[in-house]
Parts: sequence; structure tokens; C-alpha cells
Amino acid sequence: LTIAQRWPPRTWSSLLERAVYQSEKLHHAQAASGGRLNIIRTKSDLDSALAGDAVAAILATEGAHPLEGKLENLDRLYIAGYRVLGLHHFFDNELGGSLHGQSGAGLTDFGRAVVIAAEDKGMVIDLAHSSEAVVRDVIDLARTPLIVSHTGLKGDCDNARNIDDALMRDIADRGGLIGVGFWDGAVCETSLQAVVDAIVYAVGLVGADHVALGSDFDGATTTPFDASEMAALTHALMAAGLDEATIAAVMGENQIRFFTERLPAQ
Repeated sequence: LTIAQRWPPRTWSSLLERAVYQSEKLHHAQAASGGRLNIIRTKSDLDSALAGDAVAAILATEGAHPLEGKLENLDRLYIAGYRVLGLHHFFDNELGGSLHGQSGAGLTDFGRAVVIAAEDKGMVIDLAHSSEAVVRDVIDLARTPLIVSHTGLKGDCDNARNIDDALMRDIADRGGLIGVGFWDGAVCETSLQAVVDAIVYAVGLVGADHVALGSDFDGATTTPFDASEMAALTHALMAAGLDEATIAAVMGENQIRFFTERLPAQ
């Protein structure tokens, strides 16, 4: 696909170069946006974005395979603007087991080194798609709050995609965020009500301060509404009995607070 999409030759056989090139594409989009798109690297960037009305974007990996097994490649990702490091996607990698992989393994020695180095840089660790063993290992190892950027809750939707509720509580107890997904693999059906039910369940499980939206919009998933219809979710959460402060927290305030606290100052 990289060749068919006319990506530069350096990306054809390098996962790292593909990640760097995607950052370059986003930076080109920002430059051409006339101030309508801001890439967030620092707390100062976030403060500036919140003061205006531009779209804000934070670069994140979905899987740490762009590291290509080399710790020094973390520097390349950071310089390129990445501030969230998702450890896994749909397959096991050098860091450990994926939730969808074959090994079910925990963090490798390399994985431990990556988590420590990423935290030292001020990067946020994302546990979406990581095996339960990796999640446990990272919880024990991490010194900073963690996120699960897009997921469901096992007690609400009991399937192999969703990790144990006890792990979600452990992440929240350490100041982390749980992003509730909008697709059937996360909430067990493609409907607005299923998303609402999952959010209500998550608030009851980990508390309103630790729940966020994890839509997985514009990926390979099917969602019951798109970004232009978010008011329907707000209305449905009101109908479900959540108070205004809880809804505001879930719909964005929690993420703003989290990244304000976690991003490097400059």
C-alpha cells in the first residue's frame, strides 16, 4: 500500500520511516490549514489550542512496532512529534504480547526499557490492544498515569477484546484514563444506546474522572454515529441520568486535564 499510495521509497521497508512520514504529512496539513489545525507537542501548545477554535491533534502510535526493536528509534518518534506510545496493535511485537496475538506474554526486557525511556521523555503509555499480562506488567512498572485509548469494559461487554475490569480499576487508581469505544467489538453492538450503557458502566466502575471517549472514528470499525452527531451522545447521556458535570468530564474535560498534566511544559 505504501507503494500504491506513492509514499517515498524510504517507507517501503521501514516501519519507523512510515511513522515518521505520517508525522510529516500531518505537519504539512497543519502548515496548509491556515491556522485551523494545531499539532500538540507541549502543554503550551495545548493551552494555545484551547484558547482558540482550531482542531488539535496529538500524534500517537497504535503499536510500538515502528521502533523496529531498537530503543534509539524512540528518539526519532519523539522528535517527529509523537507524544503517545501505544505498545501494541493486532500482533505480538518485540515489547511483548498483544491482546490479539498468540503468545499472551508480558513485557519483555526490551518492552520494560521502552516504557521507562518513554516515561522519561514525558510520553504517555497507551495500553489499548496490549495483552492482560503486558497491562499488569506496565501497571507495576509505570511511574506515571496510563491510558487505554479505545476499549470496552468486560463487565459490560464480555468478549476477548476487553480486558478484566480489575485492571481497568488499577489503571484508574493510578490516575489513568479509560477511553470507551463506539464500535461493536468494544460495546457488543453498533448502537448509540450500547455506547451510553458502556460509558455509564465505566463511570460506575472507575469513577467519572477516569472515563473519556475512545471512539476509534475513521478506522476500520463501524460506529453508530460520526463526529458531526456528537450532540446525540450528549443528549443520550443526559437521558441516562448522568449529571452535567459527569457528562462534561467524559466528553472532554478529563482528556484536557490529563494531557495538561502529562505533556512536557515546552
